[in-house]
Amino acid sequence: QVQLVESGGGLVQAGGSLRLSCAASGRTFSGWRMGWFRQAPGKEREFVATINWSQATYYADSVKGRFTISRDNAENTVYLQMNSLKPEDTAVYYCAADPTIATMSAKYWGQGTQVTVSS
Repeated sequence: QVQLVESGGGLVQAGGSLRLSCAASGRTFSGWRMGWFRQAPGKEREFVATINWSQATYYADSVKGRFTISRDNAENTVYLQMNSLKPEDTAVYYCAADPTIATMSAKYWGQGTQVTVSS
């Protein structure tokens, strides 16, 4: 089965940057649409960004201009570069394979990585 493993989370000050990685095993995801979602304490899961096989990207308004999603198909890895981080970005970030934004669903999910932004 496909497994997604996130890494790169941590504690960072407001205005700082983090780069999250999601490594896939079990099969290549070259033809898959991939995405990132996040869930803050007491909040519902929300969409962050997606990227398709041809590198087309889509972002939530809350992160547009600050976050960049990218993928390296040869390494079966998707990234989320997060710049100008705000305390509101604090959440567990989840990697998703073949996500559906409307239903916050996906065929596969990673275990999540914690991002904490201090003011």
